[in-house]
Amino acid sequence: MRELKIFSGRANPDLAMKICRHLHLEPAAISLGKFPDGENYCKLDEDVRGRDVFLVQPTCPPVNDNLFELLVMIDCCKRASAERVTAVIPYYGYARQDRKDEGRVPITAKMVANIIARAGADRVLTMDLHAAQIQGFFDVPVDHLYAAPVLNEHFSNRGLTDDKIVVVSPDEGSIKRAVGHGKRLGGKLAIVDKRRTNALEVRQSTIIGGPVEGKIALMFDDMISTAGSICGAAKLVHEAGAAEIHIACTHGVFCGPAIERLREAPVDSITVTDTIPIAADKMLPKMAQLSVAPLLAEAIKRIHHDQSISELFRER
Repeated sequence: MRELKIFSGRANPDLAMKICRHLHLEPAAISLGKFPDGENYCKLDEDVRGRDVFLVQPTCPPVNDNLFELLVMIDCCKRASAERVTAVIPYYGYARQDRKDEGRVPITAKMVANIIARAGADRVLTMDLHAAQIQGFFDVPVDHLYAAPVLNEHFSNRGLTDDKIVVVSPDEGSIKRAVGHGKRLGGKLAIVDKRRTNALEVRQSTIIGGPVEGKIALMFDDMISTAGSICGAAKLVHEAGAAEIHIACTHGVFCGPAIERLREAPVDSITVTDTIPIAADKMLPKMAQLSVAPLLAEAIKRIHHDQSISELFRER
């Protein structure tokens, strides 16, 4: 591990510190800031010539600031003669703009992938992309991790498995995710039939599968943004007679009215990971945050030693 360097941007330094602890390394020293006119400043305070460098920087809100800081860090490392630069992006911003769902709109997820590669990233390590095809948007290798093992272990340790539970997909886009959790945790599968009325509003109508009455409902999603979809689905499941409702996601974006909606939602617990830092005023009493640092640390070690990433999930 002597030739490995891990630098952290300012988006989530706590996660980078946890990753370094698992690898028994100290975070590499870097100076980041802004000039008086708002331009980004970056200076590596350690030698990276010939080193294997990993830059930990989720592109979470403020998305544009964090994205550009990542680009500046990549360029800085390449110009300092790093042997390989891996962008560790636990949360990939702009992922929801992954297709042309109407005329005259961009595919911004592809454009961001182009920019990261052109800045000099040799590979990307990310987690729970909103759409799996985003891997193909990059012209460099992408290692795509899943937080499912961390979430499954959490619920398994709480005894929420087998016949007492029903795994609920909050919409049709999350069915594959729900099936995966169901294979590990057991229980029946139910799907909330979600109908979008416009770009900002979603209406839930029926529940397919189940049953949910008298069961402990577990609902998984890749992210919670404004919380409209998952809270609407939770309300429908509650009205269908679920005994308990527990929701979980990888990325807690929590923007707009999300926290107020989650506070008022008929849910017993909310579980998120630390891909995105959560401000103290957004942590609810019924909210728990799990760390994906061990998973990311193991992936970084395997990439550094040219070992298989897929083996990591087969072992878990």
